[in-house]
Order: sequence, then structure tokens, then C-alpha cells
Amino acid sequence: MKWFTILVLALAIGLATAASPFASSSPDGLERVATDKGFAPRAESREAPLLDYGSDSKLATGLAGFAGTLLVFAIGGAIARAARR
Repeated sequence: MKWFTILVLALAIGLATAASPFASSSPDGLERVATDKGFAPRAESREAPLLDYGSDSKLATGLAGFAGTLLVFAIGGAIARAARR
């Protein structure tokens, strides 16, 4: 089971890191509604840690995919361990 978990985590991290820079640049549903309704400029926060992922967006998007995958795996693992007890 340990090797399966390591393999699945490696595959998920690889996909998230390699494929996320090629995701659609179109706005998501929330951004689209904010633009259509005219409150998008008020909704943007300038205190965001990675506002628009900086200047090298492909690298930053890949790193965000990497970090997000690790975070979800850690939270899922903690929930699974707690449920097992």
C-alpha cells in the first residue's frame, strides 16, 4: 500500500506541475460574473500573496499546482488517519 500511495502522489504531482501551465487562460465563472456585473475592479485585492502569479506565470502556475497537490494530499491523509482511529 505504501508504494501505491507514493506512486499515485508522484503521478498527481507530475500531472499538476506539468499540465497546469497549459490550462485555459479564460476567466472562470466567478471572474466572468464579476466582469459582466461590473464589480470586478472592486473585487480584486492587492494584498493577495500571488496576485496573477507574478511575471513568470507558467512557472508560478506549475508551482501552484505542485503546492496545491501536496496540500490536498496532506489534508486527505490526515482525514483518513483520523477516520481510521
